[in-house]
Amino acid sequence: MSNTVNVKWFGHAAFRIGMFGKVFLIDPWITNPTSPETKVNHICGDYVIVTHDHGDHIGNALEILKNCPDSKAVAIYELASFMAGELGSEERAVGGNIGGPITLEGGFEVVLTPALHSSGRGSPVGVILGKQGVNVYHAGDTGLMYDMKLIGELYKPLVALLPIGGHFTMGPKEAAYATLLINPKYVIPMHYGTFPLIKGAPAEFRRHLLEFGSTSELIVLKPGEETKLTV
Repeated sequence: MSNTVNVKWFGHAAFRIGMFGKVFLIDPWITNPTSPETKVNHICGDYVIVTHDHGDHIGNALEILKNCPDSKAVAIYELASFMAGELGSEERAVGGNIGGPITLEGGFEVVLTPALHSSGRGSPVGVILGKQGVNVYHAGDTGLMYDMKLIGELYKPLVALLPIGGHFTMGPKEAAYATLLINPKYVIPMHYGTFPLIKGAPAEFRRHLLEFGSTSELIVLKPGEETKLTV
């Protein structure tokens, strides 16, 4: 078993996760205003996971999928069906629903988790992505909820990717308490600073983590930066 998980942040909620020889893109708005990337024709993943259909999360997903014919989309059923229609192939999209494991190639499982937000197609979700007990939790756009304690107890995420910007999602205080509930080994903040309204900042997040006594290691990435997490 590989002892590292590679996490690259493109800014906003867009991540590239490399683990066990596979590449996953989550909410790939790769060309967001904070990202160093201006094109996506060089970016592919084995799977493209989208938490909900707001433009800042579906982002460049369809463009990437069209450029990368071996890639598949993963999303809530209604959104996956829409993406399959846009791609002209039902086989290109894996649709599921909240609460049960979705089996992917290579022994990976995805679990779509609840998220307190809105969406035009289907329910908004977070995502547990993992294999052999090594799990990554991308919360999507969400408010604080006590379900996060269940997510932490059941899936024991190596890392939690949490929104801290406020206004549309948790702010730094709520995200810090979410970290306490989830208790991941690492926590990486996201969904802040892209627009003036989402003004929550990592420094405030750090302060609240200390206030609540969280033992999770905070990793703050700049858009375009990558980190290797030890399992």
